[in-house]
Amino acid sequence: MSVEPVSSSLLVLQDVLDSMPPVRAMQLRLEGYADGQLQLTAPLAVNVNDKGNAFGGSLASAMTLSGWALVTLRLRLAGFEAEVYVADSQLRYRAPVYGDLHAQAQIDPDSDWDTFLSTFKQRGKARIGVVAVQPGTDGKPAAELSGRFVAFAKG
Repeated sequence: MSVEPVSSSLLVLQDVLDSMPPVRAMQLRLEGYADGQLQLTAPLAVNVNDKGNAFGGSLASAMTLSGWALVTLRLRLAGFEAEVYVADSQLRYRAPVYGDLHAQAQIDPDSDWDTFLSTFKQRGKARIGVVAVQPGTDGKPAAELSGRFVAFAKG
C-alpha cells in the first residue's frame, strides 16, 4: 500500500480515461484536484449536438467520470487500489451549455471521506455519495448529477 502525490495519481487516472475509446473520443482531461473538488474538462467541438450546444450524453458522461475520478483519486491518495463503479445516479439538465464542458465533482454534503475510507479498509468495499455540476451562467449550474459510487478492493 503506497501513497502517491496528487499529480502522479491524476496522470495515472488520465491514462485510464484515455484507454477507453468513447472517453478518448470526448477528449476529457483531468484538470486538477483542490479543496475537495476534482475538475474535468472537454472541448465543446467534439461533444456538440445538432443544436450547437453540449450533447446531453457528453454532459452526463463528464459528470459521471468526474465522480469516478474523484473517488478513485481519494482511494489512491490513501494508498488503496480499488475498482470504482457508479452504483446509481440522477441527472438534472437546467440550461444548454454553449462552451466547453467543465465537470466539477465533490462528495455529497451528507458523506464523509474518513468514514468511507475506514469502511473500505475494514471491509474491502464501501460506497459514497458524490455530486457533480456543469457550471452555467449567473453562478447557477447548467447540469447536475447526484450519485452513489461503490469501491471494491482489487485482488
